[in-house]
Amino acid sequence: MTVNAHFDGRAIIPDEPLDLPPNQALIVHIEPVGTRGTAEDSALAWLAANAVENDDLPADLADQHDHYLYGCPRKDERR
Repeated sequence: MTVNAHFDGRAIIPDEPLDLPPNQALIVHIEPVGTRGTAEDSALAWLAANAVENDDLPADLADQHDHYLYGCPRKDERR
């Protein structure tokens, strides 16, 4: 369940009534409004921020990443 709420300086107050019994124990995850993004958004943002064009990188880096990262045989050598 996701609930919108606000902090009044002392307690977290739900913005709408909740169908819970009084004194119900809860686990609460607090996340400020406006900071939520999908995992895809954050991954794409990281890639965009860290992408580089470098003539020293191999042209087949994306296709042969297992070879460059783990030392596996090149894809064309596996056959």
